Amino acid sequence: MIDAFSPSRRPGIRAAMFVDFDNVYTGLQALDPVAAKRFAEDPKHWADALSAGGAGEESRRFLIRNCYLNPVVYSKYRTYWTRAGFRVIDCPSLTQRGKSSTDINLVLDAMDALSGTSGIEEFFIASADADFTSLIQRFRAADRMTTVIAAGAVAFAYREMADSVVESHDFVAILHGTTAEPMPAVGAGEAKSAPLRGKTRAKTISPAIKEVGEFVRNAPGPVAGALVAHRALTADPGLKADWGGCGKFGTWVAQIGKGIEYSPARGGWVWDTKRFSSADLPSEAEVQPGIEEQVARVTDVPALSAAQFRQMFVSMEARLRENPASRSELSRLVRDDCVTAGQPVSRNAVNFVIQGLSSVDFQLSDSATASELAAAWTEDVEELCRVALMEFDEAEKQELRRWASGGFVAA
Repeated sequence: MIDAFSPSRRPGIRAAMFVDFDNVYTGLQALDPVAAKRFAEDPKHWADALSAGGAGEESRRFLIRNCYLNPVVYSKYRTYWTRAGFRVIDCPSLTQRGKSSTDINLVLDAMDALSGTSGIEEFFIASADADFTSLIQRFRAADRMTTVIAAGAVAFAYREMADSVVESHDFVAILHGTTAEPMPAVGAGEAKSAPLRGKTRAKTISPAIKEVGEFVRNAPGPVAGALVAHRALTADPGLKADWGGCGKFGTWVAQIGKGIEYSPARGGWVWDTKRFSSADLPSEAEVQPGIEEQVARVTDVPALSAAQFRQMFVSMEARLRENPASRSELSRLVRDDCVTAGQPVSRNAVNFVIQGLSSVDFQLSDSATASELAAAWTEDVEELCRVALMEFDEAEKQELRRWASGGFVAA
């Protein structure tokens, strides 16, 4: 009798795909309507892109492809998915509030797959809905790889629980067919092997290593980890998914070597060992995290400076007047403008802000001003803090608004 996990079965990582159609489609509509249309009408294209492995790596075999959608709203897309080999599960609204039954159906099917005999090694959840965090925890507890496909902002805990995240702009690139190479497949046994996974992404890590090396070696002392991480992500936004296979920022810095050292003490610090040591780190009394660091840690709001946020809103106002083809294009242009203006931000950060503006129903029209964009974004940040149960006194609230708005909102 052949064991379910025996590699002598058919080649390829045994995987399962569970798609929350309503969540992904809605998120893509807010980011890039053209990409949303391709997601809904050509699922075979992007599913095949995720199935293909990188050079020298195994491909994936999606033994399960399930799509959960509300038939009252999205029934016209059913044929596209069934023809692409997906099992479509109707999830109509079961409440007066209009919430569909996707969550419960998806979770039940996923748990059946986890306990089944097919030996699923990797679970894909296509949804930015943090309600699936507990499901991801079950997968990890069972030693299965987990990948989240996001079309929108992803809650910090949800992101951290997954082994990897296909970010919004990466997924949009797949839908547009502009990715340089297929997403690499990672087997369940590779999850603990950071060096092995790191090798597959060496080309994407290099620009960030160079940037961090120059930044730390020219710094007048140990540098706060948040600043180093921002520099790395600016040079290579793709690192945000799982830090080049290392999983955590600290692990990624540690593998750089070349005299660059990291310590998680007192909020995390990086230094050049040829000039400094751990004795040069600031004392606990000297390290008091500012409001921006507190918010970034808890809510996953980009850890940018007020000047960077301000430049983002100024650039966004100018680009909106040009009526960019899509929000994906808008994020790229704004990112480039900020870099040119000397206030570099990552494309992930721009996408996060754009998604936040969508969350408060702000219309990205050619008449939107920088101050209006800043005010709407600040409203979203305050809501994220409220949901995260963060409490501030009046002075801290004013500091939060000044920071998030880039100074456009004074109080």
